[in-house]
Amino acid sequence: MGKIEIKNMVKKYGKGELAVKNINLEISDKEFVVLVGPSGCGKSTTLRMLAGLEDITSGEVLFDGKLVNEIPPRLRDIAMVFQSYALYPHLSIRENLGFGLKIAKVAEEEIARRVQEISALLELDDLLDRKPAALSGGQRQRVAMGRAIVRKPNIFLFDEPLSNLDAKLRTKMRFEIKQLHGKLQKTIVYVTHDQIEAMTLADRIVVMKDGEIQQVGTPLEVFDNPVNKFVATFLGSPPMNIAEGVIREDYIVLSDGKMVALPEKYKAHVKENEEIFIGVRADSITPNMHKNVSNYTSFKETVVAEEPLGIETNLYIQVGGIQFISRMNHPKPVPIGTELEFFINLDKTYLFDKKTELIIESD
Repeated sequence: MGKIEIKNMVKKYGKGELAVKNINLEISDKEFVVLVGPSGCGKSTTLRMLAGLEDITSGEVLFDGKLVNEIPPRLRDIAMVFQSYALYPHLSIRENLGFGLKIAKVAEEEIARRVQEISALLELDDLLDRKPAALSGGQRQRVAMGRAIVRKPNIFLFDEPLSNLDAKLRTKMRFEIKQLHGKLQKTIVYVTHDQIEAMTLADRIVVMKDGEIQQVGTPLEVFDNPVNKFVATFLGSPPMNIAEGVIREDYIVLSDGKMVALPEKYKAHVKENEEIFIGVRADSITPNMHKNVSNYTSFKETVVAEEPLGIETNLYIQVGGIQFISRMNHPKPVPIGTELEFFINLDKTYLFDKKTELIIESD
């Protein structure tokens, strides 16, 4: 079993500096949960407190109902994979994989059996007699994961394990980690600042900012229904477009005077002269009018830059005095300075309160 309960967990440094503020979270057995947020948000500190590598200032951590606050890391039935591979350079891959078991005084025959089992699982058979220096970054990361798996813990903790890899290798390793979770059926808590990793790996995402949890949910729940402006702009590539506006009758008037029709779903929940933020994702503001979109507003705007990406192109325009990105599917070249009509899907717009930055309720 690998259920984790975090209750009112706080971490203070020095003269009361709060790194983690009253975290409450339940993680089910066999669940893959990703803690995601910008640098300094407290996600790695939270993970290290779960591991026992950082003291908990106050609050409780329970594994399968057992309080583990004072239990040392080696007795918590966990394994941790770090950003740095932390392999022993003078040992072979075979010896690296079995090192933890050797320290635990596991019988040599059992060590050999487990190492062979893990090397087959992670496709390391041909590398067992090499030293870490002879391996690629991806191979070293697989060895680091293998060294954790071979101990057969109930809980795996991953601290930004892919951040040292190039983009192509990160994509490959994401796929391998997802497959590995399916095979192992163990609880994984994974920390990253990369929202693509979070979206592709997680059963549930925990979005953090300034030591606090902002939102918890499945990747699609958090992406489609952000609770505040921070979550809306943090998840998604490119980030959600955000502009300031004010409600005027049935319109949102932006700072440059441009008028966007007020989405029907918000009409009962805003008032005249209310100041808001309007959010629109790149694929919801486009020169390609989708046939199935009936609730829209449009305006003409000049393209100031384009970013060809193959099957789609990002177009940069100015909306409300802010740079917006529009995604054009099935693209053709668009010369800079071209004026196009852009359509905003009103069913896919978001309004946030100007003061609190919380999402405004809608029908």
